[in-house]
Amino acid sequence: MPSWPSQTCHETVVYWAQSRSDEQYGGHVQKRILIVDDEPAIREMVAFALRKGDYDPIHAGDAREAQTAIADRVPDLILLDWMLPGTSGLDLARRWRKEALTREVPIIMLTARGEENDRVGGLEAGVDDYVVKPFSARELLARIRAVMRRARDDDEDGSVAVGSIRIDGAAHRVFAGDQPVPIGPTEYRLLHFFMTHPERVYTRAQLLDHVWGGSVYVEERTIDVHIRRLRKTLEPFGAENMVQTVRGAGYRFSTST
Repeated sequence: MPSWPSQTCHETVVYWAQSRSDEQYGGHVQKRILIVDDEPAIREMVAFALRKGDYDPIHAGDAREAQTAIADRVPDLILLDWMLPGTSGLDLARRWRKEALTREVPIIMLTARGEENDRVGGLEAGVDDYVVKPFSARELLARIRAVMRRARDDDEDGSVAVGSIRIDGAAHRVFAGDQPVPIGPTEYRLLHFFMTHPERVYTRAQLLDHVWGGSVYVEERTIDVHIRRLRKTLEPFGAENMVQTVRGAGYRFSTST
């Protein structure tokens, strides 16, 4: 797997170490972040930086170690490398999105694979964000904060129901009738926004602004990927047609056909 240039690693650590007072998140309860990367130097560098940012990092070098760490305590966020020995990061993301224990844990993919098809593949596997190596400390920390902020905001949202679909905001769960709907964190945010703004058409740019926020750059094609994933999530419950494409305009959530 390609590694970060040593100068980039050094600058990353120096930046974070010098910016602790400005880069803290929360300040009371440390958020636990699982770093899954097969290169010890990268794990140590990122862990050192996260500690300076008042996070609680834990390490894993492969899928087995990651599963052991999760079984011990579910992290608040996972930084996942694509190229791992044995089971790839992409396969791990797919697995974790299917398991109840990790379904709602945000995942940020860290990788040197920066082609559009690779990014789309990661998003379709269920990752919430995608950072290409080498990246700056500012970018990574901003994305961690943004993902955690969205997760926190979701927890504070109330319940809402549209048609047969219901969101229990306090429990952070989705139901179709009385049946629980397994759903990832990004699709949850997208569905919650749609359901609190039904029958209205939103462009991709508007959805990016409302669901992802304007502080972190995300490509508009990301919306199409997560729309497909949301429809696939709702399909077993006969509700996939509630997420509608409005040709030339964008998307809406509607009970009408």
